[in-house]
Amino acid sequence: MWPARGGTVSTFRRALCRVSRLPTLVAIGACLFAIGLHRAGSAADQPQWGQRFTRNMVSEETHLPDSFDPETGKNIKWSVVLGSNTYSSPVIAQGRVFIGINNAKPRDPRHQGDRAILLCLDEQTGKPIWQLVVPRLGEDDPYLDWPRISMCSPPTVEGDRLYTVTNRFEVVCLDLEGQRNGNDGPYLAEGQHMVPPGEKPLDVTPFDADILWLFDMPSQAGIYPHDGAHASILLDGRFLYLNSGNGVDNTHRRIRKPDAPSLIVLDKKTGRLVAQDAEHIGPRIFHATWSSPALAEINGQRLIIFCGGDGVVYAFEALPQDFQSSEVAPLRLVWKFDCDPTAPKENVHQYITNRKVSPSNIKSMPVVYRNRVYVTVGGDIWWGKREAWLKCIDATGRGDVTHTHQLWSYPLKEHCCSTPSIWNGLVFVADCGGYLHCVDAETGQPYWTHDLEGEVWASTLVADGKVYVGTRRGLFWIFKADSTKQLLARIELGDGTASTAVAANGVLYVTTLSRLYAVAYPQSQPAAISQTPVHETGK
Repeated sequence: MWPARGGTVSTFRRALCRVSRLPTLVAIGACLFAIGLHRAGSAADQPQWGQRFTRNMVSEETHLPDSFDPETGKNIKWSVVLGSNTYSSPVIAQGRVFIGINNAKPRDPRHQGDRAILLCLDEQTGKPIWQLVVPRLGEDDPYLDWPRISMCSPPTVEGDRLYTVTNRFEVVCLDLEGQRNGNDGPYLAEGQHMVPPGEKPLDVTPFDADILWLFDMPSQAGIYPHDGAHASILLDGRFLYLNSGNGVDNTHRRIRKPDAPSLIVLDKKTGRLVAQDAEHIGPRIFHATWSSPALAEINGQRLIIFCGGDGVVYAFEALPQDFQSSEVAPLRLVWKFDCDPTAPKENVHQYITNRKVSPSNIKSMPVVYRNRVYVTVGGDIWWGKREAWLKCIDATGRGDVTHTHQLWSYPLKEHCCSTPSIWNGLVFVADCGGYLHCVDAETGQPYWTHDLEGEVWASTLVADGKVYVGTRRGLFWIFKADSTKQLLARIELGDGTASTAVAANGVLYVTTLSRLYAVAYPQSQPAAISQTPVHETGK
């Protein structure tokens, strides 16, 4: 009898200790054995992007490789071809791996042409189980749903339910079993949903996803979609918190829906809109709303930490679990922090393409760590100034804390869309200038940097005492997670990556634009951080 996948030692320990009619010493020994198993390796699922609530890009997984080689297969458990232009990061739960892909390599011959797909794979083998296929939103306007990219939003899994945002800016609740156990409803229009408007619905097969409910943000929340939908849903009890994706139109100089919310809250059982922000962020959005929220408990108060498309960090009261309202409620603001207070605040779109003076925006997620919020912010990658920072904010304030609660600010290279990893008093973060930074979490003082030889859109992952990060050029780097720089491996992936590495159940998942690798030591091989010179592949 082994602990359930993703379970905690306490559950297993209690089960062992309830065994009746066993001698006391045997029972005690069994309990200690269970605790020892847990301490030997913290194998667990990774059911959302980043740590639950805090969004910290840190995993407790151990026994992860400090090198691998895609060419020779060294330390590769399995790999699968995905398609092309994969910008999602994988999520691992309940024996399955979920990853957003495109339709460059169709798995169902009925679906031809440009589609975004959420693919469900078997965790042990990489074999496909089911897929959610979604046509493009705007064939006449590519800026409504950027062509040929993957479904970008990493899903969030709880029990037998999966919550995610499609390329059409729909929030969907899916059955983890797909259609293999029937079409559960109440949503029953999967056959129509998987084809472009006006086309005849397809028959639903066991290889198709099972949508339980669907919330369409453009029509039901009043947002205007832009580029690729990207939201990692924050699940808190009854409620789903997510960024709406509201953004500019195809001119990049106009917000068509200035009154639309930037942060919304849905009931996880029904998909009903429960609450939304009332901060009127819309007119100040420089590009779009891509940052997903975190949850913090500060001095006994639970706060939703959200970064707007205006470069401002907002802290809202989290809804109590017994909250009831027949109307869409406004979220109550506790504090806000403008990350770039001297940047333009009015008529912001006149600064489009200005690489010296522009508003800032936030594409990464805020990370909560010891009553602080860490966030990367700066000029827009495509349209803004070439300045970016890692900011540390005291999260205990009230009101406008812009000029009172910044603890430190650290300059980054050019632009940044990476979420930080904070571990053992150190912050690890990469940037679009192609550098990895190691910074003191308390003071913001740098320990070291490293030129990664390519632009980084992914986030770092810290796990098993190592830092993992990949570049758009196709290099994957592994460092020791320490204040003294030690490079463990420089690996050529053969394709670029914009996805964050993920660790779960003793396996490291590395995603390129076209392939997913499950990286693990062979079971017979001992795992330890290498003290040998750097391992390089492709040389």
